[in-house]
This record gives sequence, structure tokens and C-alpha cells, in this order.
Amino acid sequence: MDKWLILFWMFIKVNLLTTSGPASVGLLYKEAVGSLMTESEFVEAVGFSSILPGSDALQMAMFVGYAAGGIPGALAALLGSILPPTVIMLAIVSILQKLRGEAWVGDFVRGLSPAVAALMIVVAWQIFRGEAGASLGLRTLAIAGISLAALLLKAPAPLVLLGAGLMGVVLFR
Repeated sequence: MDKWLILFWMFIKVNLLTTSGPASVGLLYKEAVGSLMTESEFVEAVGFSSILPGSDALQMAMFVGYAAGGIPGALAALLGSILPPTVIMLAIVSILQKLRGEAWVGDFVRGLSPAVAALMIVVAWQIFRGEAGASLGLRTLAIAGISLAALLLKAPAPLVLLGAGLMGVVLFR
């Protein structure tokens, strides 16, 4: 029981202090290696969680929990991983529910819209200049043009993104 509580608290702490799976690896290493598992087990956990589909953080939690305490340990670690973001999201949703009728919220969103548009323009500019690891070539322009045409024809944005990703797989092979 003590080990399960340690796992639960460790993953609560890791998920409150870090923002994502890759960012949490260093803190998790410091917390788990030596007390719950060996360094080679931890490296194995990182390797497995990186190659499997899904959330790295949840896979790490289950792997470390299972290595330290079997199935109950995996469940304790998983609960510790899921609890902080779930509580935070429920708090945000309840606050937004109370604020949804406020006029300033609509004004806030209208103020965000130009900033988001400007951010998208800057990112697009960086990509087309080659600063973001991409190069401006005929294939990149083709994907951009087809995506723009699809969006102008009112195609759903998720389908446009999926199509652009598939075109990238085919064109950049």
C-alpha cells in the first residue's frame, strides 16, 4: 500500500510541475531512479513510451507504476497522472460556464482573433523563408495552394489538415 501511495503522489507531483510527457522525463528520472526502479528500467520505459502511439506521459506512468508495484502500481501511477489535468480542466470549464454570458468575454475573444491571425502569418512566413526547418519548394506551395482552395470552398478544417498531412507523406517521401 505504501508503494502505491508513493507512486500516486510522485505522478501527481510530476504532472503538476511539468507540462508534457517529454518535459516530465527529467523530473520523473530524479524521482523514480534509485527509489523505485533502476536506470536501465527507466531507459526501457522511456523507449517504450516513445515508440508506442498515445500519450508518452501516461505510458511512462503505467510502465513505471507496473515496474514498481505491478498492476495496482500501474493504476496508482495512472490515477496520479490523470487527476491533475482533469481537475484543472473541470475548474476551467466551470469558470467558463459562469462567465459565458459576460460581454467582456466576447470582447476578449474578439481581441484574441487578430493576434492569432498575426501569429499564423508569422509562422507561415518563417516556414516559407526556411527558418522553421521547412523549405519553400514546389511541393510546399502545392500543398499550401490546395489547402487554401479547399478552405475557401468551405471544406472542414480537420479534413484539410488530414489531407495536407497525407499529401506531405506522398510528396516528401
